[in-house]
Amino acid sequence: MAITDIKTLFLSHQRELQIYLTRLLRDADIAVDLTQETFLRVTEHARQNKSNDVTHVRSYLYRVAHNLAVDHVRAQKRNPVNRADDSNLGTIPHNAPSPEQIVGDQSELDFVRRALDELPEKTRNIFVLVRVEGLTYHQAAKRLGISDSSVQKHIARAITHVMARLGKKGT
Repeated sequence: MAITDIKTLFLSHQRELQIYLTRLLRDADIAVDLTQETFLRVTEHARQNKSNDVTHVRSYLYRVAHNLAVDHVRAQKRNPVNRADDSNLGTIPHNAPSPEQIVGDQSELDFVRRALDELPEKTRNIFVLVRVEGLTYHQAAKRLGISDSSVQKHIARAITHVMARLGKKGT
């Protein structure tokens, strides 16, 4: 069988090479990857018109696969990767809020909205521009045609009011 008939080579030897690499590396997933890489390398070798150099195709396939396995092991020793044990993943705490916390946060957000609604419209609009939409004081001032210091004063007034309302809520 010629090395140039890659499809026939693959169909004839893929399974046995994969079994060989699985036994060698004790990892079926890596064996699958390296088996595919073996045939890619052989294809490259054939494209470079070096296929006449190969007299025993099966031996050549095993040599390429073995060399890839050795390279893989060396790379793992240079850059070890700790694999996580999937059985412990259920014990890792997640940062998602509990349903109670979501309801409490929603309630507090509603309270803040009501406190903001108590503010004069201009102060509320400036607060929304800066704290919600993310504009800088200068950008908000430019948009509204007022000074930067005026924006700062409105923001301070809004924060003071909301904090005072939150303080009253706790009492």
